[in-house]
Parts: sequence; structure tokens; C-alpha cells
Amino acid sequence: MKNEVIKGLFRENPVFVLMLGLCPALAVSVSLKNAVGMGLAATFVLVASNTIISLFNRYFPSKIRIPCFIVVIATFVTMVEMVMGAYLPALNQALGIFIPLIVVNCIILGRAEAFASRHKLLPSILDGLGMGAGFGLALTIIAGAREILGSGTFWDIRITSAYAPEGAMHPAAVMVMAPGAFFVIAFIMGYMNWRKAKKAGTAV
Repeated sequence: MKNEVIKGLFRENPVFVLMLGLCPALAVSVSLKNAVGMGLAATFVLVASNTIISLFNRYFPSKIRIPCFIVVIATFVTMVEMVMGAYLPALNQALGIFIPLIVVNCIILGRAEAFASRHKLLPSILDGLGMGAGFGLALTIIAGAREILGSGTFWDIRITSAYAPEGAMHPAAVMVMAPGAFFVIAFIMGYMNWRKAKKAGTAV
């Protein structure tokens, strides 16, 4: 059972290994707060939708199972959006369209089809928890690097200054632009592939 959780963090990380959910990973990872918010929202939807789909999959007609899955996912996404709009309006506004787009996030639909619809309740819950945690971890790493290097802040707390003396670190504006996310993801994926090759004895 433990492996169902751990696999999503490292071996089958949605962003760094499976290359899923890249659109929100690129878009919301400008700040750490946005990344944590999106990670928690996606994790809730993953766990909740996996639970319902695992429990009631036998009642979904096979020919329309994907639309049924989307209806289940959309229900929980709507709940998340309404709660965030009521209690976290600033975060809801910052994440914008990417909260409703969780409905078509390939991580959520992919786990519903590939795992929850074929496994029992507990493994499905743990799979959703692991994949959600892995997605949140990836977003947090990317956002942390981009916010520090691009804005000179950490959790909106300033740690560098644009007017720092010579030799001090200055924020690099490119890191908060779209290319910055690609740079961070490419660096992390390169490092992970190097570690994997090193373990296999094929690293250069």
C-alpha cells in the first residue's frame, strides 16, 4: 500500500516522469503560494474522484464511462472553486481559469481511467493521494526556484533587492516568464535522468 503513495512522488511523478499536467505547472508556478494552492486543489479532486469512481465504476455504462468520469471530476472541481471563491478569493483570482481546467487535467482523468476504474477503494485513494502529492511537490519545486530567482522573494517575503550591491544576487526577470518554467523543468528532469543513468551504470 505504501508504494501506491510513494510512486507518485518519485518513480511516477506526474510532471517530471510522466510529463502530465504541464500546462498548469508552467502557468501557476510563478509563486509558491499559487503552486501550493493548485497542488492542494488537484490532490483533493484526485482523491475524491478516485474514491467515487472506484466505488461506483460498475454502474457506469462502458460506452460512456469517460463522460461519467468527467461529470464526477467536474463536481469536485466545482466544489473546490466555490470554496476557494468564498474563503480564498485572492488565491482563486490568482489561479484563475486553471482551477476550472482541473476538469480536463490529464493527470486526474488518466488516474480515473488507468487506476481507479480497475482497483478497489483503498488503493485508489492512496493512488490519488500519491499522484496529487507528486504533482504538488513538482509545482512547489518549480515555483520555489522561479520565485527566488525571478522575483527575489520566498512566499512573497523579499529576500533580495533590485538595488543590491555589486556581486549580490539580482532577480532574473526571465524566470517569471514562460521560458523560466521550461528552464527549471528541463534542469530537474536532466538531473533525474542523470541519477537514473548513474544507478544503471550508464551515466557519462
